[in-house]
Amino acid sequence: MKTLTLESLTEPGVEALGARIAGTLFPGAFLALFGGLGAGKTTFTRALAAALGISDAASPTFTIVQEHEGTLPLFHFDAYRLASADELYAIGFDDYLARAGVIIMEWCENVPEALPRERLELHLAGSGMEPRAATLAAYGARYEAILETLEGFPA
Repeated sequence: MKTLTLESLTEPGVEALGARIAGTLFPGAFLALFGGLGAGKTTFTRALAAALGISDAASPTFTIVQEHEGTLPLFHFDAYRLASADELYAIGFDDYLARAGVIIMEWCENVPEALPRERLELHLAGSGMEPRAATLAAYGARYEAILETLEGFPA
């Protein structure tokens, strides 16, 4: 596992991070988002989605998953209301993993046993108008390569 920590990210910085990572993604990529309410998970996701040509990304809290068509298909999961990974698998999570899209999942702390072995994690800390700290953890060579493209971010 390789990590990268970014300090003092403003909301525009979180958006820039999402847009930058979008350009490095590949079919089957999995992004696991961690952080409390207001940490910037949805802000990051909207910016990533916009960079993939998707203009209507919103948090799927009540529907659990939303599908979007862009330069890569995006499957946006929100595990906030899930009590276990079993609930995630009951809605066809395995099928989404098998498709050639990007999966981004908010509230992964609720279903850690469902996360694939290879993935990119984004841990956001902070909320409100205060700057955020972001730690990215890459599990697998393809995700480590993504972190390498972020060296020196946000410059």
